[in-house]
Amino acid sequence: MNARTPQFPINATPAEILRAGIDAANGPVSLACSFSLEDVAIIHIAHQAGLKLGVFAIDTGRLNEETYEVADALVERYKLAIDWYFPRHDEVEHLERVEGLFSFRESLDKRHACCAIRKVEPLSRALRGLSGWVTGMRREQGVTRTSLLAIETDALNGGIIKINPLIDWSEEQLIGYTDEHRLPRNRLYSQGYRSIGCAPCTRSVKAGEDARAGRWWWENAEHKECGLHRR
Repeated sequence: MNARTPQFPINATPAEILRAGIDAANGPVSLACSFSLEDVAIIHIAHQAGLKLGVFAIDTGRLNEETYEVADALVERYKLAIDWYFPRHDEVEHLERVEGLFSFRESLDKRHACCAIRKVEPLSRALRGLSGWVTGMRREQGVTRTSLLAIETDALNGGIIKINPLIDWSEEQLIGYTDEHRLPRNRLYSQGYRSIGCAPCTRSVKAGEDARAGRWWWENAEHKECGLHRR
């Protein structure tokens, strides 16, 4: 681990990881919220533990209606103040006029270009002024996430602390926790979705596929990241 990264108990709980990361950041920390089961669980965990955690969200312009419903439910239940970030409208206009509406399906480079405009650039603005950020990433989600650490130094975003409190949770644990606490849940999960992003880039998952198989399903598994979590 980096010298700034704190130590915490083996088999630490998500609340313990969150607290250690927030203490190490020694400044404002926010959750990057996509309104997934993971992010909803983290909001509840932080609320229960009395931890000071901001919440920001990136509206790519292509989210499902069901995702906005979860956002609204969280605002109502926890009185959240969600900081919304949007892509630069001129960049989106240029992309769609020049490349069309579905260029991201033509090649990996074009998909990365779309994600850079709709996700990565807004994230860079969302992280300004923060000392740390929290994600809902879990190791079992796919091959791109098996080497994650619970708390990392994010060298690609100015060396701020990056906290992954659910890193070792299984999908079964996650579902059990959200059921137990009756947390808001995106209706798409009941339709076979297991990882939910932009509507044109997400589908339900077939039996035996991993959780992120429904993301950019036309690509190889090792490419299934949007650039928000570059390593």
